[in-house]
Amino acid sequence: MTEPKGVREIMKILSWIVRIFVFIILFGLAIKNSTLVELKFFFDQVWQMPLSLVILISFGVGAAFGLTAVLATLVRQRRELGKLRRLLDAGKAI
Repeated sequence: MTEPKGVREIMKILSWIVRIFVFIILFGLAIKNSTLVELKFFFDQVWQMPLSLVILISFGVGAAFGLTAVLATLVRQRRELGKLRRLLDAGKAI
């Protein structure tokens, strides 16, 4: 059962409105948090960068680690699915 074309268009417009709203909120957050922060590392090494950039980098690193963790499970499941499909095809051939 498919939805009418009008519903699909309304959902597309609503999706763009939500995207624009989220972008404006995040842009405002970045502007408000543009003060410099110091990241202190070992051996007295110090980096200065805007707080919004530190938050963005932290989010990106966390997302990359999360995707890497999911990737191993996804590859294992795809391999198992292929094995089960081959067994199913072998069973149909008999």
